[in-house]
Amino acid sequence: MATTLPRTAPRAHTAETAHRPADYVWAIARISLGWVFLWAFLDKTFGWGFATPAAKAWIAGGSPTTGFLKGTGENALGGAFSALAGQAWVDWLFMAGLLGVGLALTLGVGTRIAAVSGGLMLMLMWAAELPLTTNPFMDDHIVYTIVLAGLALSGAGATLGLGNLPIVRRHPILK
Repeated sequence: MATTLPRTAPRAHTAETAHRPADYVWAIARISLGWVFLWAFLDKTFGWGFATPAAKAWIAGGSPTTGFLKGTGENALGGAFSALAGQAWVDWLFMAGLLGVGLALTLGVGTRIAAVSGGLMLMLMWAAELPLTTNPFMDDHIVYTIVLAGLALSGAGATLGLGNLPIVRRHPILK
């Protein structure tokens, strides 16, 4: 005799839904990871001296992709990536990705699109660094990508974010 467990539908996040503690953990992870992307955009744009010195800021004529991509030339896939370094279209696409993913995650709108886009960016950066020097496989790019998948699947934009706005509820692509 087989027993089956009743399946429960995924919890719909609405303004009236009481949030579980895990919802807040996912929301804080979403905001934190959003800040990682947003900060990378701001520092590369203005050169506030953390990872990017002022002289190499994007607004000062620096390329936000050159430092990372030029350093990948000796890696397994580095030849393909280092050839892209400093190209204007690559710089614009990279910076738009950092800003878009950062804002979407921080605000909690477009979280699914941001998770896919951010995950793609991170996995391309991971591939550019192969082979890894400190671990044969796992690094922060993969961990962040896994967290992004969790954010997309958990509906993390609905807690401490704008994911419950009527426009977001009417247009699921904005979730």
